[in-house]
Amino acid sequence: MTDEEKKQGDYLVVANAEEQYSIWAADLPLPGGWQFMGKRASKSECLEYIKEVWTDMRPLSLRQRQQA
Repeated sequence: MTDEEKKQGDYLVVANAEEQYSIWAADLPLPGGWQFMGKRASKSECLEYIKEVWTDMRPLSLRQRQQA
């Protein structure tokens, strides 16, 4: 972790009902419609985690329509 990341503090990996991922500052309350996905780390670590788990950028509703 770099000094800059230490200054920024921890982030949370969050996702919405459409299974779209983002990061959120850990010291702020989560916005409506988003839930914590179990990963709390530096900004770069959270972004790397999202890169690994969010392999299909299509919203959930679109994926479901295309599978039908």
